[in-house]
Amino acid sequence: MAAPLRLVFMGSDPVALPLLDWLAGGGRELAHLAGVFTGIDRPSGRGQSVRPNAVKAWTEGRELPVFQPEKLDAAAQAAMRGLEPDLVLVVAYGRILRDDFIAIPRIGTLNLHASLLPRYRGASPIQTAVAEGESETAMTLMRIVRELDAGPVADLARVPIGPRDTAAEVELALAQAAIPLLARALPRLAAGELVFHPQDSARATFCRRLEKADGVLDFGASAWRLAARINGLHPWPSVTIQIGGTEVKLGQADTSPAPVLGAPGTVAGADAEGVLVATGEGTLRLRRLQRPGGRMLPAPEFLRGFPLPAGTRLPSLPMPPLAATAPFGR
Repeated sequence: MAAPLRLVFMGSDPVALPLLDWLAGGGRELAHLAGVFTGIDRPSGRGQSVRPNAVKAWTEGRELPVFQPEKLDAAAQAAMRGLEPDLVLVVAYGRILRDDFIAIPRIGTLNLHASLLPRYRGASPIQTAVAEGESETAMTLMRIVRELDAGPVADLARVPIGPRDTAAEVELALAQAAIPLLARALPRLAAGELVFHPQDSARATFCRRLEKADGVLDFGASAWRLAARINGLHPWPSVTIQIGGTEVKLGQADTSPAPVLGAPGTVAGADAEGVLVATGEGTLRLRRLQRPGGRMLPAPEFLRGFPLPAGTRLPSLPMPPLAATAPFGR
């Protein structure tokens, strides 16, 4: 058997944790994890205390070189060269790499991007795919080039998106899908047999970093689009609505066959599974809700402490676009 590839991992997001567990365990015959590059510790949580990101926390207690450069400058390049990587694998690192950095590993620098490329190139592919009502997404293995998520693709693992799946659930499925994807790619990569195919850039769409301001609803839109938006933005930045001066967070939604009763945004009552709201097309069902300081609850439990009588009017706000046919900011 060939010696394991020396692999350096670059990433900061929890979506990589199952893959890192595999690399540190059953995947060791295929790849030796030689080091990790990850983001710097930042303030987070209510108290804004400085904490490590998910990947940095995973490395703690392991005998593993860890680097957290603020910039991928000459010092960072020297650190990477010192690890003598055969392969650099990037998963949600959050920065575009320069050509001289990409060229360091012997075999190349690859990326696992959480979308069915060329759709949803950019910073929020999981959330945007769910919020746009897609029925499937993928974890895609590609070679990194300077252009945003535009490199040639070697392989992918498809993941279905159900009508009630939130971004959190889809992320977990994608995280698991990355393991068999890499397991079948590494031997072919080591043997020089992994083939990369160019993307069809004419079909590309783009997504961006999400903000709290994205978590709003325009009830004049269709029920299925509103449900997708709620599910796609859970758990962050999350959709919130103002009800009698109280900000209520929405955690899951779908559509109901119940007839539309009232103007868009009007609460039409509730069924056994959720709060029913009239929209521009169809009836939206809010299945999980959370009041300030409380837990995310199934709608029947939420309503016992926070009644929403029929006829209550929920305010609408314009929904900022999450996807585009050109990179945002251009």
